[in-house]
Amino acid sequence: MKPTVYMEEMDAFTYREKLKRDAVVFVPVGALEQHGSHMAMCVDAALTKAMAGATARALTDSDEDALEGIVAAPINYGYRSQQRSGGGFHLSGTTSLRGSTLIALARDIVFSLVRQGARKIVLMNGHYENYQFVFEGAQLALEDARKEGAGDARIQLLSYWDFVDDATIAKLYPDGFTGWDLEHAGVMETSLMLLFYPDLVDMGKVDDPLYEGLPAELPNYDVLPIVADYTPPSGCLSSPGASSREKGVVLRDTAVRNMVDAIRAEFA
Repeated sequence: MKPTVYMEEMDAFTYREKLKRDAVVFVPVGALEQHGSHMAMCVDAALTKAMAGATARALTDSDEDALEGIVAAPINYGYRSQQRSGGGFHLSGTTSLRGSTLIALARDIVFSLVRQGARKIVLMNGHYENYQFVFEGAQLALEDARKEGAGDARIQLLSYWDFVDDATIAKLYPDGFTGWDLEHAGVMETSLMLLFYPDLVDMGKVDDPLYEGLPAELPNYDVLPIVADYTPPSGCLSSPGASSREKGVVLRDTAVRNMVDAIRAEFA
């Protein structure tokens, strides 16, 4: 069997041995969400799993304060896409969970990992809207674990884009950065997809008139029922036109390096 950091590709005995060595267990949390006409809908889950894998390998391969990394199977659905950060859950293809459902999933998965022996857990978020629901699920799982005498478990929650530093942002966005909320299906996600999953990207689509008028101009408030006309026709909130595989490499390397530092700071 090939060496791997992915839990689903391991045999159970290898997995148990890694837990005995106090491995860090990553749980990628994504979504199934439209990303315009130029990318597949699996972006949030696929990229988060890939970034978790890259981070786990970087931990395992390091000679300094080496930690083993395991990547659990991802949560492939996420909380309702919001208009101001994902185009909105009214768009076909975006298949969402209620907040209570995501809380329950995060709670059950984390609690199960703790019961198996995991004591260092990283919940890596790849869908902007998920964060607080995953946070709540993680806290409830810790409360459950303490009742069973596993009070030494620790959880780190992070979104991988928060580890792209200001210098890298200035380099990759020379015409100005609109913010991560408007980066839905924009340069970051498209560049990373060109790196990890180029067969799921069609850059020929970004010249379509659908992509004119980006970045989106949205009100600084939410309205329910959703006003569909507020969402750009493409479903994207910023232009992916300047995306490239090379930018994906820079984004991956920067985020992974900074996430490894943050994980070591908490768990080494």
